[in-house]
Amino acid sequence: MSDNNYIISSNLKQPRYLNYNQVLKTEFSERIQKISINAGFTCPNRDGSKGRGGCTYCNNQSFSPQYSLPVKSVSQQVEEGIAFFHHKYQTQYYLAYFQSYTNTYDTLENLKAIYEEALSHPQVKGIVVGTRPDCVNEKLLDYFAELSKSVYVMIEYGIESTCDKTLQFINRGHDYASTVEAIKATTARGLRTGAHLILGLPNENREQILIHADKISQLPLTALKLHQLQLVKKTIMAKQYNEHPDWFKFYTANEYIDLAIDFLERMNPEIAIERFVSQSPKELLIAPEWGLKNFEFTTKIEKRLEERNTWQGRLFN
Repeated sequence: MSDNNYIISSNLKQPRYLNYNQVLKTEFSERIQKISINAGFTCPNRDGSKGRGGCTYCNNQSFSPQYSLPVKSVSQQVEEGIAFFHHKYQTQYYLAYFQSYTNTYDTLENLKAIYEEALSHPQVKGIVVGTRPDCVNEKLLDYFAELSKSVYVMIEYGIESTCDKTLQFINRGHDYASTVEAIKATTARGLRTGAHLILGLPNENREQILIHADKISQLPLTALKLHQLQLVKKTIMAKQYNEHPDWFKFYTANEYIDLAIDFLERMNPEIAIERFVSQSPKELLIAPEWGLKNFEFTTKIEKRLEERNTWQGRLFN
C-alpha cells in the first residue's frame, strides 16, 4: 500500500490510517458488533503453571462488561449481549469476543464446545479469541483454520511489549520470541491475527516505545490494538506505583496523541488499527484520568494527523 493512499487531496479526503472498522465493512454486508464473553478461563501465570498473581497491570474487571460474567452460560451471555446492543442497531451481526483471561487455556475438546456454543446463535457470524502466545498449539490452530472456512475467526494475542526485560517485569511469563513464533504459526494457516500493545509500561521511554512499532511492523498481523498504560486499583502495579512512582510516566492526553501518531508513522500501513486507547471504569482507574471516551480520543487523533499532515507508514521502512 503506497503512501499516496494516506494523503489528503484537494478533492477527496482519504484516510490517514488503516481503520479496522473499515476493513470489517468489506467482509460483511451488515454492521458487525463484538459481544464480550467471559467463559470462566484462568491464565498460566495465575494458576501456578508459570506463575502466580497474573500480569502486574491486570484487574480483569477493568475490561469485562456487566453482561459478561463467568457465572452465566456462553449462550446466556450471547443473548444478553445482543439485547444490550439491539436498541442501537436493529439489523446487525455479532462476533463472540472471548476476552477475559486466556481463552485457549483448556483442552481442545472443551474449547470446541465453548466456541461452538457461541456460534450456534444465528446472528453470531464468528469468534474473536483473546489469548497468550504461549497458550496455543498445532492442533488448536488447525481447528481454528478449519473453522475459519465457514465463519469469521480472529486470534488476538497479548503482546504488550516487545522488550523481554519489560515482559519479565510485568510478569507475562513468556518472551517476545514466543509472540513471534505464535503469530507466524497462526497466519501461516491463513487465520486473521490481532494483537494488543500497551504504550507507556514502567521503565520504557519514548524511543523504546517507538521501537515497538518497528518490531510489530515486521509481523504478519491483521490488526493491532494500542492501549495507554492505565493504573488500576487492586493490581500489583498499583502497589508498585505507591512504592516507586519514579518507574512510571503517565502521559497527558495531548502527549499520548503525539506519541500514538509518532508510532503510527513507523507502522506497517498494511496492519489495521483497531483502537488507540482503552477505557477502564472510573471507579477502578487511578491514572491517567483524561475524561475522554474512545471515539472522542479517535477524533482528536484524526484531527492531529491532519494538522501534522502525516499518515500511517510515512516512516515505515
